[in-house]
Order: sequence, then C-alpha cells, then structure tokens
Amino acid sequence: MRRRYGRLIFIMLIVLWSLFPIYWGLRTSLLTNNDLLAKPLKYLPLPVWPDNYRLLFGLNNGDVLLRSQFYHAFINSVISCSLASLLVIIISVPAGYAFSRMNFPGKKVIFWLVLATMAIPAYAVLIPLYKLIIAMGLLDTQTCITLIYASAFAPLAVWLMRNAFDTIPIEVEEAALIDGCTRPGAMLTILPLAMPGLIAVVAITFLSSWSQFVIPLVFSPIKTLPLTVLIAQFVGKSSINYGLMAAAGMIAIIPPAVVVLAFNRFLVSGLMTGALKR
Repeated sequence: MRRRYGRLIFIMLIVLWSLFPIYWGLRTSLLTNNDLLAKPLKYLPLPVWPDNYRLLFGLNNGDVLLRSQFYHAFINSVISCSLASLLVIIISVPAGYAFSRMNFPGKKVIFWLVLATMAIPAYAVLIPLYKLIIAMGLLDTQTCITLIYASAFAPLAVWLMRNAFDTIPIEVEEAALIDGCTRPGAMLTILPLAMPGLIAVVAITFLSSWSQFVIPLVFSPIKTLPLTVLIAQFVGKSSINYGLMAAAGMIAIIPPAVVVLAFNRFLVSGLMTGALKR
C-alpha cells in the first residue's frame, strides 16, 4: 500500500512539474503589468485581465498592425511545418522501404551515413547553408524554410520508417508481388501496416519544426516570419511585455498540443518501433 501511494505521489509531482510552466504562462497572460510586478506575488490571475489576447486578435479597437503580424506569423508557422512534414513523408517512406526490403551496393554504408548527419550540429553548417540559400535566391521564402526543416528531420524519419517496415512480415509483400504488383505497388500495399510509424514521423516532424527558433530567425526574418520569432520581438530595448509574450505563447502551444493529444498513441508505438533492432 505504501509503495502504491508513493508511486501516486511521484506521478502527481511529475504532472505538477510539467503543467506548472503552462499554468504560470496562462497566469502571466491574464494579469496587468502592474499586477505582475506587485508584491506579494500573485499566484492566481485575479482579477482576470484578457486585454493581451484582445490585442493579439485585434478586438476592441486593438492594434491592427500587431493583429496582422500575429496572424501572418501563425499562418507561416502552420504552412512551413505542414509542408516540411509532407516533404519528410515523401522522402522517408520510399527511403525507409528501400533500406528495409531492397539489397543494393553500399546499403549499410549509405544508411549509416544518413544517420550520421543527425550528429552534425545545425550551427556547424549555418554559414555555408546561408550562402547556398542566398545563391539560390530562396532567402525568406517558404521553400527555403521547408527544405531546411525537411533536411534536418528526414534522417530520423528514414530510420523510423525503415524499422516500421522491418516489423511487417515479408509474406504480405511477397503475396502482392506474386499477384502482379510492382515494387512501388507492393510498398503502398503494406504502407497501411506501417501507419503508426508514419503518423509518428508526421507528428515528430511537425512538433520539431514548430519549436525551431534560430533557423527561422536567420532564414525567415521578415516575409515568412514564424510565431516563435515574433514572440521574441516583444522584448524591447528598454522594456519587456511579459503579458503579451505569455498570451502569444499560450496560443502558440495549441497546435502542438492538439497534435500530441490526437496522435499520442501513434507517437508511443512509432517510437517503440524505431527502438527495435533488426
């Protein structure tokens, strides 16, 4: 009985540790600047002051320019993360299938080289990549940021899809080939069986892309400015609008929270599949 209560208390402490920053951000977003600086410290957002959200959404004669910037940044984030997830799927599915089912010269070497790129720090290639993007005329475009995100997260996706295909019995594919399917057709035949891994790839890519800051700060400074960079701009030279930053942060966590809640089961199973050894 004591061990059960001990586990329960431990789990509750972990949950509180995880949720407290979210609560504190919500509390900060619902207080005035004076209340934020008041002593003693207010732990409850009372009285509730929703003007920070009104400013972001342009309600009650709010700042129209701020609303436009916020909407534009939010849409930019959704577009770039969605396109990156789609491109990663297009790359990782056939690549993972090839590494799982096909034999070709240098297969293992190529596979480990792909995985080795995951160990390269982003800052190590930032300047060469910037020069390349400038030369291609893609700076501050959705194409630019989508390609960078896809190149960053595709190796992990290839590894996960390769292991997802490894768990599917070869007999299912052989039956499709005997029935006259081509190799791409056989891949599409067994793809529904690898759906947990595929959805895990989509979710991981979207979440990882959504949380990026330095890459979009460098490559998407104006036209394709994402939400993470816009929030940082609320820090002025002489003051910091904590309430507005917290409100924008609360809105920014909604899309990734929806993705996690919707695909939580597939995330767990997909990552466990990726941990299996061949």
